Parts: sequence; C-alpha cells; structure tokens
Amino acid sequence: MSAVAPIAAPTPVATARFARAYVVTMRPYLLFVSGITGLAGVSLGPDIGLAKTLILALAFFLSYGFGQALTDCFQLDTDALSSPYRPMVQGAIRRRDVLIVSLTGLAFCGTVVVAFSRANLFLAALTVIGLATYTPFKRRWWGGPIYNAWIVALLVPMGYLAAAGTLDLQAVDRLTWWKIVGTILTTFWAYANFVLSGYFKDVSADRTTGYHTLPVRFGWRWSAAVSHAFAALSVVSCTWTIALADSWTALPFLGAGIFATALGQIRLQAVRREREAHRAIAPVVHGFVLLESAIAAAFRPEWTLILVAFYTVFCLVMEHRPSEAQI
Repeated sequence: MSAVAPIAAPTPVATARFARAYVVTMRPYLLFVSGITGLAGVSLGPDIGLAKTLILALAFFLSYGFGQALTDCFQLDTDALSSPYRPMVQGAIRRRDVLIVSLTGLAFCGTVVVAFSRANLFLAALTVIGLATYTPFKRRWWGGPIYNAWIVALLVPMGYLAAAGTLDLQAVDRLTWWKIVGTILTTFWAYANFVLSGYFKDVSADRTTGYHTLPVRFGWRWSAAVSHAFAALSVVSCTWTIALADSWTALPFLGAGIFATALGQIRLQAVRREREAHRAIAPVVHGFVLLESAIAAAFRPEWTLILVAFYTVFCLVMEHRPSEAQI
C-alpha cells in the first residue's frame, strides 16, 4: 500500500477541520478500551456516586485517543505505508500541532484523576512517559506488546485510587488487593494480545520501515502461538477475578468475552494475508471490552445496564471506523 501525497496546506489548530482530523487520529472506536479499563478500576473501590463516576469515565475514555495520537507522531514512517488515510500522514494536520494537543489532552485527563487522588500523580506521569517512549520498543520483537500493555494496565490502579481518594495501604484488605491484581493481570494480557494481533495487519509496512515486530521476526505461526497464550492468560485472569465477587451479573459478559476472544484466536490462526487480519483483530478488541465489563459488572452489579449500553455503542462505533482493515 503506497503513501498518499501530502496536502499542501496543513489545517490550523483552531478550526473545525483540524478537530475532525484529530478525532480520526484518536481512533474513536478504541476510546472504549481505556474507558472500560478505567471503569473496571473504579469498580474495585468504594462507591463514589454516579456523577463522579461519569467524570472519571470521561477522562479515562479520552485518554486512549490522546495517547494514540501522541504515539502516532513517532510512527509516521510505517503509518505512511499501512494507514495512508490518517490525516497526519496525508499532511492535513501538523505533527507539531498533534503533539501539543495530545500532551494537553493527556494533561487534562491526568489532572482529573489526580484531583480525585493525589496518589495518581506518579501513575499519570508514568503513562505519558510510557506512551512517548513506546515506539523504540515496538521496533524490538520482544518489546511492543508487553511495553504497551503495562501502560494501559496502569489505568486499573488509577481508577481504584480515584475512587478510594487516597493511598492508604493499611486500609486495603486482602480481598481488595487480589481484585486489583487480578484486574491488572486481565488488562495486561488482554491488551498485549490486542497489540500483537494488531501487528498482523502491518507486517509488510513494519518490515520495510525497520519495525522488527514478532510477526516480522518469527512469522505468522509462532506469533499466533504467542497470541493464543496471551488470550488464555487474559481469560484465566478474568475468570479468577470475578470469582472473588459474590455476584452472577458478570457471567453474561464473561461468556461473551470468552467467545469473542476464542473467535479472534481461531481467525488469527487462519490468517495468511495482511488484508484479512482485521477479521481476527476485531473480535480480539470485542473480547477485551467484554472481559473488562465482566469485572466491572462483578463488583458493581448496579452498573449492568450502563455497561450493556456502553458495549452497544462500542459496537456501533466499530462498524463505522474509517478503514475496515485498520483497527
């Protein structure tokens, strides 16, 4: 896939055209990933009421988009080959402007979660540093999925701390510790799987531009095997975590999440051409959102209808992404 010729005049920041282009860069269909992860973390803490929960949900929701736009600023070489539709690749918006807006947006999201708990200051700073330094690790076959996964997994303790309001280790009972650990592990393995499966759609572009991802270095078969391991670990972690809750409300989400994850792995095993990879990646993303929803429903049964609505909107937005082959 060849790169698209740059547009002569990049769009100024303070315009509706820039806003539309930036939203495309944010990948709206993936904002649900960070949104549900943060909510899963919040569900582990004390009840803070609907209004505060929605404020935190918005901050977590937007954080993925700002973070994605930030990392795109450092991957224009491979994106020019694999994702020529993206506005920054086309030259419709400037890299400098995207950097400024992204860092400002991440600062806003960080300020919100820090306002709920000052203990989040370190974690918020760590996520920004992680996002800004992701690209060098993506170039190494052993680094990309694991490095990206720990960044997203940090949203879990950030959500919990925002709900708890403070970091009082002595006040955290043993059961809550295990809930937090289980949710972090579920997020880590499920997101590592999403990252790795996403590399299957960009193999030729990554090879050309020097990104030695797992599929580039070891091929489809071995990379699929690693992906299967990540998927299995995410399902086991999620099942174990919701077993700690005295609630049955998580079971429909868990069942759907396991089905979606398994479907993604079956399709990934059969993938042999990059343009077909999105058929496997899509259910992997659905599986991530559903597994995180299972945890949130387990510890906050009263959120069940909201979580169903959240997932329904996610499905609709996924269906209207600008490029079917890119997720």
